[in-house]
Amino acid sequence: MSEPKDKKINKIRQTQSDVTEIDLLELCREFAKHIIAILLCIILFGGAAGAFSKFVIIPQYKSSSMMYILSKETTLASLADLQIGSQLTNDYQIIVKSRPVLQTVIDQLNLDLTYEQFSKRITINNPSNTRILTITTEDADPQLAKDIVDSIARVASDYIAETMEMIPPKLIEEGTVATTKSSPSVAKNTLMGALVGAILMCGIITVKFIMNDSVTTTEDVENYLGISVLASIPERKYANKEVNDKKDLKKKRRKKA
Repeated sequence: MSEPKDKKINKIRQTQSDVTEIDLLELCREFAKHIIAILLCIILFGGAAGAFSKFVIIPQYKSSSMMYILSKETTLASLADLQIGSQLTNDYQIIVKSRPVLQTVIDQLNLDLTYEQFSKRITINNPSNTRILTITTEDADPQLAKDIVDSIARVASDYIAETMEMIPPKLIEEGTVATTKSSPSVAKNTLMGALVGAILMCGIITVKFIMNDSVTTTEDVENYLGISVLASIPERKYANKEVNDKKDLKKKRRKKA
């Protein structure tokens, strides 16, 4: 049996009412109406993030030292020597951050850190197709950052020579005392804070726009009620003003009379 026509119409209307459509043009107009609130939110969040980065977060300074991996004492390296050196480079990356090496550095410099905490602050990089290890760290004290990377390089070189009975890596570049901070970036954090503020405010406006189911236009009547608008009466915005002007004009005429 075919379903009655009225039930089909009701189902179609119910389906249309359950689907929420977002008019992007209307949403952009809603953003334009609240542009001042959006700008204020951008300034507030951006300023707060910038002030927090500048006055609260402790500046960090970076320092790096470089080590060169040798496989044997030769002036001309053969292909096999280069391959062995590349393999040793991968092994040395692990040894440099091993507990014996880092714990010795902690004891030498009297650092108030555990091995786990100290290990997280050390970065070992090996540029591709090279036998160079770069040891990098950050600290609030630029001189201490230099002392740390230099000490790690020396201790790791001695540890490799004694334990592995290999030719120790050579320190080819010591760390430097940084004169400019590496983090935080006030400009970057300010920009990120402003972006978060803009997204947050636009999100609030979008949610209010979607949740607003009041009937304000002829399109809303057709969408929500499922009926067509035959005619509409325009709103007279200046009706009260015209009435007041006529009253004033009558009073003036009476006074003249």
